[in-house]
Amino acid sequence: MTTPTTYDTIIIGSGQGGTPLARAVALAHPTHKTALIEREHIGGCCVNEGCTPTKTMIASGRVAYLSLRQRKRDIVGEFRAGSEKRLKDAGVDVLMGEASFVDGKTMVVVDQEGGGERVVRGEKIVINTGCRPVGAVLDGLERVGKERVLDSTRIMELGVVPGHLVVVGGGYIGVEFGQLFRRLGARVTLVHRGGQLLPREDGELAGLLGGILKEDGVEVMLETRPVGVVDVVQDGGFDVRVSTRTGEEVVKGVTHILFATGRVPNTERLNAGAAGVKLDEKGYVVTDEFLRTSASSIFAIGDVKGPPSFTHISYDDFRVIKSSLLESKDPGSRPSITDRIVPYVVYTDPQFGHVGLHEHEARQKFPNKKILTAQMPMSYVARALETDESRGAMKAVVDGDTGSILGFSCLGAEGGELMSVVQTAMMGNLPYQKLQDAVFAHPTFAESLNNLWGFLQ
Repeated sequence: MTTPTTYDTIIIGSGQGGTPLARAVALAHPTHKTALIEREHIGGCCVNEGCTPTKTMIASGRVAYLSLRQRKRDIVGEFRAGSEKRLKDAGVDVLMGEASFVDGKTMVVVDQEGGGERVVRGEKIVINTGCRPVGAVLDGLERVGKERVLDSTRIMELGVVPGHLVVVGGGYIGVEFGQLFRRLGARVTLVHRGGQLLPREDGELAGLLGGILKEDGVEVMLETRPVGVVDVVQDGGFDVRVSTRTGEEVVKGVTHILFATGRVPNTERLNAGAAGVKLDEKGYVVTDEFLRTSASSIFAIGDVKGPPSFTHISYDDFRVIKSSLLESKDPGSRPSITDRIVPYVVYTDPQFGHVGLHEHEARQKFPNKKILTAQMPMSYVARALETDESRGAMKAVVDGDTGSILGFSCLGAEGGELMSVVQTAMMGNLPYQKLQDAVFAHPTFAESLNNLWGFLQ
């Protein structure tokens, strides 16, 4: 083993938490040595395979498909180059390759792209290796060409619109890509094991989303799972046998199949046990509320530590961990991940935005509170009618005694932006009456928050 290069801080992975963290550490302590180890490309999943490319493609859904793909590539390249430049300007050593722990002394081996190994040692190490799509498993799949078996990364590099795309999984990724490729001209069949799409969301709003997808021409099969590939024809197409609540059926003439059934953490090659870093039964890194692992000098941020797996949560992890690494605060006054409000948006059209607790979660968490809900169709929103997208509804959950807003969902045009208005009120501990009585500009989506609360029951 070669003599190790010693760093004050090593960050493994350049995602939405790791990249700004490396810059912040390097800029805050110019005399300290900081290294960022990345095995594939700077910027992590969000910039390269997640939010940036998928939302770029979704926003471009009405343009010609090949120009859409090139626009996605151009924007990804621009974002990645910007991340690389900012790291270089901050003085961060970027080491391209695979990282793994050697022992409990926080030594890391980088299996470099060009071959060979480099040993580095860090006083503090941050694991930010993220997640990847679950592998495709289906009987007979080996008979189908690899170019026809897709995950959320490979589907964005298709050079043709599928003739018939089967989407396995009705979560966030499945519904976004299912609607997108239907709008690009593909026949789309969405197969989902559960009884509703978006299984974590409010059942009624999820049902409305299912109706919207069907209106757009997506065939939605709930309580259905794929059994296997049964026929492969000469042109490469194939049939898929599925099991439904009433028996087995065959989905015919499939040209491509997208597996959107979840993601798994990138920890199997870290050799985490050698450093004393505990993983849970699914392979996620276990951390405390300050993002410290079971090894005192090693931290973890982003998706690798487990759900909720959103880019903005990774960036908030950066805020939390920055305090531990850069600021000498009393532990009792440091920010933590405890009780943070988690917003997110599913970029279907219309959008599905949510923040806080769903009704069932609120009733379970507060069994003795008076829980009220208010639901209003988007067809009651003037701005939605003016923009010719009045499908969907919004729903709020409140504490009936105090007026505190516990949660909010919006399936509707600009649902994410409308959700953010309510989130701001929740962050400021404003009761719903403040929104009910507020003066919002007209015509805006936000002014619907004057009227929503009239439906409380």
